Formats: sequence, structure tokens, C-alpha cells
Amino acid sequence: MKIKIDSVLKDFYSHFEAAGFKAYLVGGAVRDIFLHKKPHDFDVATNATPQDVMKLFRTVIPTGFEHGTVTVHFEGLEIEVTTFRTESGYSDGRHPDKVNYAATIEEDLSRRDFTINAIAADLKDGKVVDPFGGRKDIRKKIIRTVGKAHERFIEDGLRPVRCVRFACKLGFSIEKYTFLELSEKDVQKKIASISIERFRDEFEKILDCDVPSFGLWLLLQTGMLAIFIPELLECNGCVQSDERGFHDFDVLNHLFYACDGAPAGKLNVRLAALFHDIAKPQTKKIIDGNITFYNHEKVGAQITKDILTRLKFPNVMIDNVCHLIREHMFNYTPDWTVQAVRRFIIRVGQEHINDLFDLRLADMYGMHNKPVNYKFSAAVDLLVEFKDRIVAELEKNNALSLKDLAVNGKDLIEAGIPAGKKLGLILNHLLDCVIEDPGMNTKEKLLEVAKNANK
Repeated sequence: MKIKIDSVLKDFYSHFEAAGFKAYLVGGAVRDIFLHKKPHDFDVATNATPQDVMKLFRTVIPTGFEHGTVTVHFEGLEIEVTTFRTESGYSDGRHPDKVNYAATIEEDLSRRDFTINAIAADLKDGKVVDPFGGRKDIRKKIIRTVGKAHERFIEDGLRPVRCVRFACKLGFSIEKYTFLELSEKDVQKKIASISIERFRDEFEKILDCDVPSFGLWLLLQTGMLAIFIPELLECNGCVQSDERGFHDFDVLNHLFYACDGAPAGKLNVRLAALFHDIAKPQTKKIIDGNITFYNHEKVGAQITKDILTRLKFPNVMIDNVCHLIREHMFNYTPDWTVQAVRRFIIRVGQEHINDLFDLRLADMYGMHNKPVNYKFSAAVDLLVEFKDRIVAELEKNNALSLKDLAVNGKDLIEAGIPAGKKLGLILNHLLDCVIEDPGMNTKEKLLEVAKNANK
């Protein structure tokens, strides 16, 4: 069988051919072609050494020189080129103790993790090399290891997590014996030994899938969630539905489905959706027959901060996600005054408004695992009305923060108000005045109020 080789890759191959070397397209790009998707990342395997490759092209970055890998910049593409190789011994659970250059592409493919990633295409003519049945597994939509699953997983503890990620990303099932090995005792120990950063990177990719709950359930079923995010397990079986019928699922199902309902590409919102109700098991009470979870948003924000800190997410992301969780329980009603709307904007922050509304919609999605019905939902109608009122207030360009006031700290000091804690209190008092009456936002009026407040 042959596949069509892109013209740029043909030009790329001509440099190898002229020097007497072979070169094959491998990995995800080949897999994507068989999945009828346009490949974006290009990996090439060759019998040329890294030193040879550096002589063939003008711009070459030695990204993994010690393992036979360099990155070539060619006609707008970044192509990772690796010399045919075999590997042996993984004493650190990640890197091979020994890397040997191999003679053939078949030997090189034998070291790869899953059959769907162990397919190559000759860049000369597009002829496919598939010694482990990767095309067949793609047709069957199966994730299967190259060789024995136990050996592949023991070599590198990240491979089991990648197995879940590929299944989630592609919507494939995991082959029976491969799946069983994911929960095997020694494999679990190897998974637990990987760095938290490596897990986090795969976790992010799972959350970016079309249906992240598919991968999250696999993480739960295989014990990986218990290793890295045990707090979520407390939500499993935590009933939250009562006669009011707000929820169809327990807390864990709700969180997983809410994650599905959050926009793809917004990692902060998907994280907030996954953790927004994580404190419900701790705060659950039954009052007059109704289930309540008072302050679960505040407790949940702290639990989430602990989790994301442990997973070593950037502080900016942690603060953003926790802020959304703290604010997700807002309860808008049409009788809110314009002043109340302004105070909401100030408390949440203009930059977080859209994300918070995305989180609320994701929360609603997760209640019944169904897309939100915009035509027949009173809750959605309220949300749309609230959003419209917020937009209307923002368009007025009224003062919504201290920096929007017609006076600043320097103005107050010049007016005779001493610097210190009281000056800050007075500035906040001035903002309150302007929120109540935007017409107060003039220098003259605010200085008068400030002087009276300083008496």
C-alpha cells in the first residue's frame, strides 16, 4: 500500500536521496493520514546520523542529539528527524539506558509504544511499512501496544497515561490485555514514579479532547486518578439529587460531564468545570429533606488550589481557575439594580466575565449531560438577560475600578489627606459613591466627599 507524499516532504526527502540515505514519515502524521485527518506534526526516521542530517540542511536544531534526534526547519515546517534506533533498559522509568542505531525501519518501529504509532511511509514513493498491524487497529479503532503491554508500560510509566490520552483523543477502545495491564500492580508503581509535570502535560491533552469525560473515566477505572488526583474519588457516589430534580447524576459524573460542556481550547474553564463542585462531599447537609452544599464554592476553591499546585500548574492558571470556582454560584434575578450589576462586574472582574458564564453553561450541561436548550430554558433566559445587562453597563464606560475614578491617591494627598490606610479606605468609599451614582465621578465632587470623609 502507498500513501500520497506532500510536495514539501518530497523536496525534503530529495536531500536524503542525493546523499544516499533513506527517510520515512513515521508516528502521528502517518496515523492521521489513515484517519483521514490533515497531519500537522511531522516526524521522520532515517538511517542518516544526526551529524549527517546537520550537513544536509541549513537550519538544524540539536533538540535530542544524544538520542539521535534533531529538528530541521524546512520550507516553513519543523520536522523532527531521528536516526533508526533500538532501545534497551529503562532503569529511571523514562529514558533508555542504552540507545543503539538500527539498520532498518522495522527495527526502529519495534521500539514504539502503540501499533497505531508504529507505521511508516517511505518518503520516496509513499510505500507503507506496517509490521505490527497498526492500520488494522486503526480500522478497528483499537489502542494496542507494540509487543507485550507489560513490557512497554514498565519501560516508561508515562505510556499508560498516553494510552488513555490516545483512546480519549481518537475515541478508540483499549485492547483487552492492554487495558488489564494498566491496573497491574507493577505498572501502577511505574505510573506513580513519573514526574508530576509529565502527568500534567498528558492530563491537559485529555482535557482538550472533544469528550474529556471519556479519558477521565478511563483514568478512574485504571487507578490513575487515585494516584494523581485522589480528591476526585470522594465525589464518586456522592448523591446530590433530591425532589427538586436539579441533577441526574452523582457529583463525580456531574463534574466529568460539566467538563465536556466547557469550551474546548479553554483549559482554565475546563479545569474549573472539573473541580467546581469538588467540595460537595465535605459540605453536604440535608435540611428539611433538601440536600445543601453551603459554601462549597469557597471550600472547593481551596481544594482546587491544592490540587493544581501539586500538579505544578502556573500560578496565573491556578488563580484564574480558583477565582472562577469561588464565583460560580452567583444567583442573578431580574430585580437586581444597576448598582448590583456593577458590583458584580467589579467583584468578578471584566476579564473573567465570559469565562464565568462559560462555566455556568458547562455546569448546566453537566446536570443532565445534555447541551443547554436555549429555546425552552428559564435558567438560560436569565443568564442571557444578565449578560446583556452586563454588556450594557460596560458600554457606558462608567467607573468600575479605582483607576477609573476622576481622582487618585496623589490628588487626595494634595488636598490634605495624609497617606496611609485611611487614604485607601477613602478611595474605596469614593468608588462606592460612583457605583451608586456615576454622575459623582468628577474631581470636584469626589474631593468634596473625600474631605468630608477625612474629618
